[in-house]
Order: sequence, then C-alpha cells, then structure tokens
Amino acid sequence: MRTLLPTFAGIALAALATVTHAQDITGAGATFPAPVYAKWAEAYKASTGKSLNYQPIGSGGGIKQIQAKTVDFGASDDPMKGDELARDGLVQFPAVVGGIVAVVNLPGLEPGKMKLTGKVLADLFRGSIKTWNDAAIASLNPGLKLPATAVTVVYRSDSSGTTAGFTNYLAQVSPEFKQSVSEGKTVNWPTGLGGKGNAGVSANVVKIAGAIGYVEYAYAKQNKMAHVAMVNRAGKTVEPDDTTFAAAAAAADWNSAPGFGVNLNNQPAPDAWPITSATYILMHKAAAKPERSREVLKFFSWALTSGQKLAVDLDYVPLPAPVVKLVEKAWADIRDPSGKAVAAN
Repeated sequence: MRTLLPTFAGIALAALATVTHAQDITGAGATFPAPVYAKWAEAYKASTGKSLNYQPIGSGGGIKQIQAKTVDFGASDDPMKGDELARDGLVQFPAVVGGIVAVVNLPGLEPGKMKLTGKVLADLFRGSIKTWNDAAIASLNPGLKLPATAVTVVYRSDSSGTTAGFTNYLAQVSPEFKQSVSEGKTVNWPTGLGGKGNAGVSANVVKIAGAIGYVEYAYAKQNKMAHVAMVNRAGKTVEPDDTTFAAAAAAADWNSAPGFGVNLNNQPAPDAWPITSATYILMHKAAAKPERSREVLKFFSWALTSGQKLAVDLDYVPLPAPVVKLVEKAWADIRDPSGKAVAAN
C-alpha cells in the first residue's frame, strides 16, 4: 500500500496558521483552491510580512462563515446565484480556474492510461458499474488489463463545491445520473463511502483497492495518484493540465452571470477538459471592518498579478487579464461605513 504524501489540506493549515495580528486576514471555505492559496500566502508573507489564515473547510462551510461575518472572506467553488448575493449583501469574484479529476486505485495503473466517457464515469458513480472489468470500461480501453476488483466509490462527505462541479458535469452527460443522484454541494450517493475535503477523498482512494474518487487536480498530481483521461464533448481524449483547463475557460462570458458565476463544464472546445471550474471569493459589500477588507483586496490584487506563476506551477489557470480588470472593477462595490470604496482608501 502506498503512503499518501502530505495532503494539501494539511499543508494549507500548517502553512497558513499564524498568530493573528492586526494586519492579518482570515478566510474559510473551498478545499479545491487550498494548494494555491497556501503558496500565495507563503509568498505574500515573505513579500509583505502580512499573513493569511485560511481554513479549508469546504465551500458550504465557507459560505456559512462569511454569512455569519466570522471571517474576512469566504471561498466557494459553487458560485452563489444573483438573488442569493443580493439577499446577503455579498460581492463574488473568481480567483483562479482549475480542474476536477477522477482518481483510481488499481494495481499498476499509471496516470492517464485509463480513459472514460462521461456516461461511463456517471455509471460508476451511480453504482451501476460494479467491477473494473465491466464491458463498458473494457471497450474504451483495449489492451489495458482490467481486474475483476469491485468498484468502491469515494465521495465528499462535507458540503463541497468540488461535489457541485463534479455532479453538475455528470448530470449534464447522464440523464440517469441526474434522475437518480442529481447535483449540488451535497447529494445522496447510492453507493460508496465519504471523505472530508479533497484530502479526505484522496486518502481513502489511496487506502482502498478498487476505489474511485474525485479531487482537484493538484491533489492528484501532488500525491502521484492515477487520474483518468476523459473523452470530452468534442469526442477527443484529453488529459488534465493547465492547457485543457484554459481551453474550457477560454470562451467563457464572465459577464453572463451575476458574480461571474459561469459554468465551465462540458465545453465544446476540442481541447477542453470537461470538468473545469472557477473558484470564488465572497465578501460583504458593507465592510464592517474596512481595514481588514482592504487587506483582503490587497492580497488578491497581488495574487491575481504577482502570484500567477505560482498558480501555473500547480496546474491552475490564472484569470485572463481582461477578467482581472473586471474583477478589480467589481471591488468598487465594497464600501466602508461612509460609502467610500474600500479599495480606493
């Protein structure tokens, strides 16, 4: 049995946990971007001396924390809708783009050597494919030795934007999955066992022979897990990396939804990775602590410019420059009690 390398959730907590000083900022939410937030926080502190304490507790938890005003920003991979943002008085903006991958624990299977269609992937996760030598998998992988090992599904046990993105894709490509499992940050999985966070799913997949789970690509890459290649909407077999994530995001109309909440799944571009998502930051329009909100915006201003290479190094996709300008424009809606834009202070 392989030993799982230190997970990014653990790294994030270790790298970001600090004694909170006046200039420190706090955030909580999605585990999907935790690897890049950890890298950004480390580099930002080295550059400015200011610290970020980010707790990767899942998108649902991040939304609850910002609604309760217990953190300076929340983070979610499942963007809130326009009416929800208006109800809670929130500004939402994307921070980075990444991909979700299926990871498998089969003896001798190397990353990317098994390919699946969206329909077969959906059948695995709804429990209708029960062994790895099933004809549906074998027909896509001639020459690949497939054992009769039972399939064990591993899913997120917490409220998760990664789950929302993954199940949204499966519901798009499989009417059967949409009807029997549906989509959202939490769903009633018909089979398998749960793991908390991307790190928990990764750990369970590594421990269980025949397991399949879904994680953000950085977790799979860091832990040397066997990801699955996918046949995308254009019928092309693609691998997860920054180029295929970028292809999925390239045609996005970021102004088409409130709070930049665009859906990047199942895009028609020939090279697009089919399960791609932006991850989002949530802040209150009415800044009760404007000095802290200002520090959050300074951090993300740095991250969206100076921090971009660190994102690429982890196979995330930086936001295009025009989108960064739109994000910076949206920050004008975050105001102090006098009505002045916090970012301008």
